[in-house]
Amino acid sequence: MKINYFEINKATWNTKVKVHATSEFYNMDAFKKGETSLKSYELDALGDVNGKSLLHLQCHFGQDTLSWSRLGAKCIGVDLSDAGIALAKQLNQELDLDANFICCNVLDTSKYVKATFDIVYTSYGVIGWLPDLKPWGQMIADRLNVGGSFYMVEFHPIIWMFDYLKSKPVITYGYMQDDAIYEEYEGTYADTTSKMISKEYGWNHGLSEVINALTTAGLHIEFLNEHIESPYNILPDLVETESGKYVTKDKLYPLVFEIKATKL
Repeated sequence: MKINYFEINKATWNTKVKVHATSEFYNMDAFKKGETSLKSYELDALGDVNGKSLLHLQCHFGQDTLSWSRLGAKCIGVDLSDAGIALAKQLNQELDLDANFICCNVLDTSKYVKATFDIVYTSYGVIGWLPDLKPWGQMIADRLNVGGSFYMVEFHPIIWMFDYLKSKPVITYGYMQDDAIYEEYEGTYADTTSKMISKEYGWNHGLSEVINALTTAGLHIEFLNEHIESPYNILPDLVETESGKYVTKDKLYPLVFEIKATKL
């Protein structure tokens, strides 16, 4: 029997939206009062976005999209979850912003979005939901203006090698693994006390696969940076730094990477 990975993940993400929207992690009250959801990595990399068009891939319920909109970008957010897109549209209206949101599989973006953009953006926990990055890279290139920038900031592939459902995380999965990884567990990263059951299929992608997906599509890599500090405290036993980010106790491997590429 063929498994519909995306439908199973979509059902889980529709449930996550309800939990995440009221979680301390997403701090909706502060966000509605004007606090940005964007972190220093992406703010520093993209700089002034005022007046630029921006496509946000896998936007969840749109906090980053709307944060870029507050900074003057003309934004479209795309996500698989119809519950996420419904909440994003509601927030956009409530906050009197002018972003647009489209519900679709990110790999099908070009079927629903025909415009091209100055910036294509995606961040934190996104590519692991995709079985193959080649069509993802091509879609990004297709949606960029000539001279436009693609920027991603993502959790490092090393951290996806661990099984965090064990009492002590152990290396279980391949750095580059073609086979789908299935996990079923109670709770979610934004609220570990939630009783929701997360059922998820994911894939591990090494840095070479990410880079090659973009360069094969014709994009020019401006930089690849790896960072030992994560802006999110979502892994076991992380230690907060003076910068307000988080590191492993031994600092033996990076937690985050970022890539910026240009369509020439």
